[in-house]
Amino acid sequence: MSACVPARADSARTEHVHPPHSPPPRGPRRFRVAGADLSASVAVFLIALPLSLGIALATGAPLQAGLVAAAVGGIVAGRIGGCPLQVSGPAAGLTVVTADLIQHYGWRTTCAITILAGLAQLGLGCLRVARSALAVSPAIVHGMLAGIGVTIAVAQLHIVLGGTPQSSVPDNLVALPAQLANLRPADLAVSVLTLTLLLLWPRLPGRAGQLLGKLPAALIAVAGATAVAALTGLRLPKVDLPSWSSHALATLPEGPVLGLVAAVLTTTLVCSVQSLLGAVAVDKLVAARPGPAGRVKRSNLDRELLGQGAANIVSGSLGGLPIAGVAVRSSANVAAGAVSRNSTMLHGVLVVIAALLMVPALEFIPLASLASLVMAVGLKMVSLNHIRTVTRHREVRVYAVTTCGVVFFGVLEGVALGIAVAVGVALHRLTRTRITHEGGEGVHHVHVRGQLTFLAVPRLSRVLHQVPHGADAVVELDGSFMDHAAYETLQDWQKTHTAQGGSVDITGRRPGIRISEPAEVDGCRCRPWTPWRNHQCERTPAAPPPGTDRQAVTGGTDGTTPGPAAGPGGPAGTTEATGPGRRTGPAGATGRELARGISAFQRNTAPLVRRELARLAREGQQPSQLFLTCADSRVVTSMITSSGPGDLFVVRNVGNFVPLPGKEGGDDSVAAAIEYAVDVLKVRSVTVCGHSGCGAMQALLSAEPGGARTPLQRWLRHGLPSLERVPGDKSARRPRLAGREPADTAEQLCLANVVQQLEHLRAHESVSRALDADDLELHGMYFHVGEAQAYLLSEDSDGGVFERVLETDLTA
Repeated sequence: MSACVPARADSARTEHVHPPHSPPPRGPRRFRVAGADLSASVAVFLIALPLSLGIALATGAPLQAGLVAAAVGGIVAGRIGGCPLQVSGPAAGLTVVTADLIQHYGWRTTCAITILAGLAQLGLGCLRVARSALAVSPAIVHGMLAGIGVTIAVAQLHIVLGGTPQSSVPDNLVALPAQLANLRPADLAVSVLTLTLLLLWPRLPGRAGQLLGKLPAALIAVAGATAVAALTGLRLPKVDLPSWSSHALATLPEGPVLGLVAAVLTTTLVCSVQSLLGAVAVDKLVAARPGPAGRVKRSNLDRELLGQGAANIVSGSLGGLPIAGVAVRSSANVAAGAVSRNSTMLHGVLVVIAALLMVPALEFIPLASLASLVMAVGLKMVSLNHIRTVTRHREVRVYAVTTCGVVFFGVLEGVALGIAVAVGVALHRLTRTRITHEGGEGVHHVHVRGQLTFLAVPRLSRVLHQVPHGADAVVELDGSFMDHAAYETLQDWQKTHTAQGGSVDITGRRPGIRISEPAEVDGCRCRPWTPWRNHQCERTPAAPPPGTDRQAVTGGTDGTTPGPAAGPGGPAGTTEATGPGRRTGPAGATGRELARGISAFQRNTAPLVRRELARLAREGQQPSQLFLTCADSRVVTSMITSSGPGDLFVVRNVGNFVPLPGKEGGDDSVAAAIEYAVDVLKVRSVTVCGHSGCGAMQALLSAEPGGARTPLQRWLRHGLPSLERVPGDKSARRPRLAGREPADTAEQLCLANVVQQLEHLRAHESVSRALDADDLELHGMYFHVGEAQAYLLSEDSDGGVFERVLETDLTA
């Protein structure tokens, strides 16, 4: 009998025996919750509880509906949605829409509309159109939210004063004088107390303020107002939560079909756009968190749409409000350190427990306190930062029209008006072209800003003919499109003007674009940061204008740009320009690279920065930053800091050293630059920037004592204090990079050198004086050349950590 066959008849037991060389089967997977998720869920719950009741009050729905939506949003949307840290629930952005639905169709039909909107969201999620929803202009979205915020604030103001809001903003504004004449002091006092606590709680000073500030201001405001109202015995309307057995559920929708369709579309639009924009904002907040807390999976917007749809179906079926992503709760969730969707789900579970066990306590809350809380939320929806942004992008008309449309006509009508105005603005910008002429010292500049189409041909022709015959002209095309009619007009004028003894240089926004011959545009596709040796410029020879002495056989109309083989390593037989002062050897080739780079600047960049440089020439330099870095050619300060003319006062030397003041053999040039920047230019910040692969650091490590005292060796002695900061014992305190150890001793020395030079900076009298007056900040920076990654120094108790600079919009 085979050994693999059991001898006993009850061989069924052997089915549970695992193979001899495989691990035993795992038991059921345990549900584990991280401590950060647990604390974050409590923080979000404390914010969600009063806001959910307040939003339900503002819509005119049963107050239990807010709790149902908060619980379903946390559990269902939190489990299914594609943004793990976004918290969903009843949102202030849906208040106006829901209130309008309840007024027209009643509560039960509104629940049915919520279910249909959820089904529509499921369909959109299955079609994977979530990204397309983000194509809506931000000015329209922000205008819609601002209009909703104004509507909420005006309506809740009546409850704050002890009255009842009307159905629309105009009606509320008309009824406001009568309400002010008959206000109720008790309601007003509770509302003022709530708003005062809401405003002052986050601003408590001192260490006690830091500890108490961790409690949500909304919870403290409502709890404080409730406690004062109960202790003083004020008689005013309070929360009334009927028994759950009498809670109203959804029914079949009743009403005109077109009206119901419009209601479903409006609810779907607002819920979807708010949730998707919220998911994108949460991704930015998570990416800005340092360390492992920022390693949360990015949002899947299509899945988020599916999760929101499922949550709305469940909420509507259970008699809850419509659900969307909520910015206040989501940002609190991220700030509290949540690391997974468990925090969102647990917050929903806590809402369920509160709804079942805390009803007697909730019924002590004054309605005026909830109304003032929701009014404050509505006012915050009118964001000054958003207004500044749309003004900067010249979209304030779209924002204003959308806001006014939502306030006076409704959400769907306001959004439609905003879209119409946005389309009109886009068409106006497409067809609007600004053409100006400036006569300078011998050179006339014609600046064309905008798209150059046949509609602009009459103005273009009129301005071009203002250039005198025989004059040198530069035509600057600041746009991305030129049609055939405009092209022919420009070419005909160029030929005529050149034949009359003038010269024409046509430049464009894209690097290298210039029109040198009719029906032909030759240009350079190299980017501004492309090294000379990697340039792949293809330019065709152009005949020189009459009266010009061309010494180069290739180039543009100015005769200064060498041909494609001007760099070292060009093909044999390349024709080179010769003449007085021109050399043909390797050094001459390098000189031609420099000349070609300067020529490219004059052709492509100078027209774009000429006005800004002229302003700086008039007003003088006013840099905000002294940037002290190495002379290494791979460290391009303007590129890695995205700075322009006038931003940085740059000091460069071998090793980014800051010699100590007064030291024998010190270097006064660096000290003079520091004194000039701090005392004369009044810079607000000084940055010392080191980099990977620094030759000065490698020379320090390999230097032998007692060697020849060359100028370089004498200079490197300023780095000896940095060398002493690199201990042989790895357990000693030393600067380091966040997330990884230094690659080698040279990188460790580069980091230590930045920290050491910052100490040298503090020893300079001008720097020390500015630091004492709190007029100056010092920063350390490390740039890894091979990774194109910047690190900023953040001081700690362990020698200093260089934190990775993330790809995050810090203004968001």
